[in-house]
Formats: sequence, structure tokens, C-alpha cells
Amino acid sequence: MSVSLQSALSQFNRSDMPLAVGIAMLGKAKESAELQGAQMVQMLQASVQPHLGGNLDIRV
Repeated sequence: MSVSLQSALSQFNRSDMPLAVGIAMLGKAKESAELQGAQMVQMLQASVQPHLGGNLDIRV
């Protein structure tokens, strides 16, 4: 590594930038999970068929 690159890396590690990047990534992951959850709810609501399962026919 060159001296300037080492200096820049050292300064980056001491700054609040890594924390800010981590928080931003967690925010994106949260948004994605919320979207997937909403899509799952929509899928489950669309698959409900209230007329099915009301009767049970058993023959011996």
C-alpha cells in the first residue's frame, strides 16, 4: 500500500463513515423485508377461498 492510501484508510476507519454505511445498509435491508412481508400478505389474501374446507365427506 502506498503511504497516501494507508493514510486514507486509517482516516476512513477513524471517521463515522463506516457506522453511517452500516446504518444505511440496515435501512435498505429493513425496507426490503417490509416489502417482502407486504407481498406475502397480499399473496395469502389472494389465495383465500372461503368455500373450501367447509365440508368434510368421509366414506368407509
